[in-house]
This record gives sequence, C-alpha cells and structure tokens, in this order.
Amino acid sequence: MYLETSILSYLVARPSRDLVTAARQELTREWWEQRRALFDVYVSEAVIAEARAGDSEAAARRLAILADLPLLEVTPEVNRLARALAKALQLPKYAAADAVHVATAACHGIEFLLTWNSTHIANAELRPTIDEVSRSSGYTPPILCTPDELMGG
Repeated sequence: MYLETSILSYLVARPSRDLVTAARQELTREWWEQRRALFDVYVSEAVIAEARAGDSEAAARRLAILADLPLLEVTPEVNRLARALAKALQLPKYAAADAVHVATAACHGIEFLLTWNSTHIANAELRPTIDEVSRSSGYTPPILCTPDELMGG
C-alpha cells in the first residue's frame, strides 16, 4: 500500500469541528490502529516533501510517522508516467505531486493507494483515464481508495 500525504494529515491533525473532517479523522485513526498492520505500507520522496510543509508542529508529527515507513524511489519512469497522467488528466500545476503519487504506486507495483484526496486521486471520474494511461504505459494502476473502503468486511 502507498500512503498518500492526506492520510498523514488527517491522522495527526487536531480534532476538527467540521463534521465531515472529524469523521475522516476518526476513520483514519481507526484504520491506522485496526487495519494498518495487515498491509505493507510505503511512501515516497513526494510524501516526505509534502509532509514537511506547513505548520512546523504538525509537520513534525507527520514526519515522525514516516520515520519507520519504507521509501519508494521517484525514478525517471515514475516521472515519465506522472507527466503523462498530469497531461491526460489536465491537472493544474499545483497538483503535479498528485500525479507523482499515482505514478509511484503504479511503477512500483503497489496494489493500493490510500488517500483522502478525492479531487485529483480517488475520483471516480478520473479513474478511467488514470487506468488507461497507466496500462498504456505498461503499468497496472493501483486501487485508489479511502480508509473507510479498507475497513474490512
């Protein structure tokens, strides 16, 4: 499993008063405590770069979680696939890292990409394009999902 940065953010954030955000925070904590051990969890250099950004206290909490997770390299192949995804999806420049996350998971043969980013990653409208570009580039796309989808049955 590839752990995208939004999961870390929800995991370590102060409790939100927004009901949707608070529910996502709780689901993320439940998944982390109850289900994480069932998966080999990986991150990339892109996750580390995003985790370092923002409030220094929150960044320190995010980086502490990342300290024990194996790192997947952002290779030239990853960058090529990320560029192809960003172009096909018409991603804005600020969302370039989202394409890198998907490409990293695909190029490294990761089965699941766990995220709360439903704008550019776990988005049903974008999924066919992500799948098509990944497969035409020779990679199996990861299953793009949120923690509630991996709580078991």
